[in-house]
Amino acid sequence: MSEFLGSIWWLLVALGLLITFHEFGHYWVARRMGVRVLKFSIGFGKKLWSRTGRDGTEYVIAAIPLGGYVKMLDEREGEVDESDLGEAFNRKSVWARIAIVAAGPVFNLIFTLLAFWLMFLVGMPESRPVIGEVSGIAASAGIETGDRIVSVDGNSTDTWSHAFQALITRALDRDKVTVELERINGEQRKLELDLSQLGSDFQEEKTLEGIGITPWRASLPAIVGEISANSPAYKAGFKIDDLIVSINDEPVPNWAWVGALIQKHGASGEPLTVAVERAGGILEIGVTPEESSTGAFSKRLILGVSIKPADAEMQAQIDRTYFLHKYGLFEGFTAAASEMWRLTGSTLGLLGRMLTGTASVKNLSGPISIAQFANSSANAGVSSFLFFLGAISLSLGILNLLPIPVLDGGHLLYYLIELAKGSPVSEQIQAKGQYIGLMALFGLMGIAFFNDILRLVG
Repeated sequence: MSEFLGSIWWLLVALGLLITFHEFGHYWVARRMGVRVLKFSIGFGKKLWSRTGRDGTEYVIAAIPLGGYVKMLDEREGEVDESDLGEAFNRKSVWARIAIVAAGPVFNLIFTLLAFWLMFLVGMPESRPVIGEVSGIAASAGIETGDRIVSVDGNSTDTWSHAFQALITRALDRDKVTVELERINGEQRKLELDLSQLGSDFQEEKTLEGIGITPWRASLPAIVGEISANSPAYKAGFKIDDLIVSINDEPVPNWAWVGALIQKHGASGEPLTVAVERAGGILEIGVTPEESSTGAFSKRLILGVSIKPADAEMQAQIDRTYFLHKYGLFEGFTAAASEMWRLTGSTLGLLGRMLTGTASVKNLSGPISIAQFANSSANAGVSSFLFFLGAISLSLGILNLLPIPVLDGGHLLYYLIELAKGSPVSEQIQAKGQYIGLMALFGLMGIAFFNDILRLVG
């Protein structure tokens, strides 16, 4: 239940921020262009709160938070006094109308840039694309365990997300791709991956698996290194250097499994049976985990133990793989712009391939998935939530620029046609376009909801 509430809360926080920023773009530019704004609404439907400002604009928060709008004075939506015609949207030049309509998506892009900039100032925990096990295409090409992907077709890949974004488009196109690799000793070499060998059952979300690449993960033994005072483990009699062998009879392969198995088998106030290896023998210990808050609505069961530090060799590999992606004020802004450019290219490439059928529409996510991502990113920390906000804002900006009537991009298309032909698009054509646009939008939303449901039941 707490995860559900957390998902709802962080979805509302994210949508509230992004919608407000988007609509403020329309509002701010409209006011600068001399257009009277009648209503600024965050959400649709029944009013939950409203206030009329000194500028005459009614500011509203409505019940359905899946969007918002800025209502401007316009002769097409009602009678306008002759004295007020100079403030009507439809009486402004086509360039002024273009600026007003484009401002929303542009503000989304600005928000993305600011979110990524703050993310890099705070520091984002990342992992470099160091390869674990290899098989299939990757093994045939000569890639080895421990190699780090330095670049893909000349584009640098500082993190696994960069490497994945670069590889997925080549995989969808079944291209040959040049990968620059760095061995543990620092030696660099270039290899060619022939992605035309990918099978017909290839799924883009499993790009690395299809190529035969597994990211390297630190596999540390589940040896207790520290025990918190007055913790459940302390009270139960755990000792330093205990090797956790199983939890409720389920084996513990390494330390990464400890937390997951505690959540799986544990319940607040209910004891667990933890088998540990101590002095060459196996000892079963009964321990009752306690809840620890991990977010506004999230809790996690803990024992109060921490891992024994890695040895020098393992620590060197950990230091090579994991790092804090952090920059100063000016370097952070440059890095944020680069990240936004990279993600924009990846998003547009994926959208284009979905239109041509090369990529699956399963990549579309609806509000359920977005809510889950919002909650998990918020629980992961400030930098993760900032990345989530920036990525969603970028997606909203790109979506709104698509030439679909009812979206900003559809209106911009009408204005570009008006510039070309010298007169506005007729109201009849605009009305038909609105109908087509609504059908297209409902279709996209339907696919996104369907994908969400499949992910839940899958």
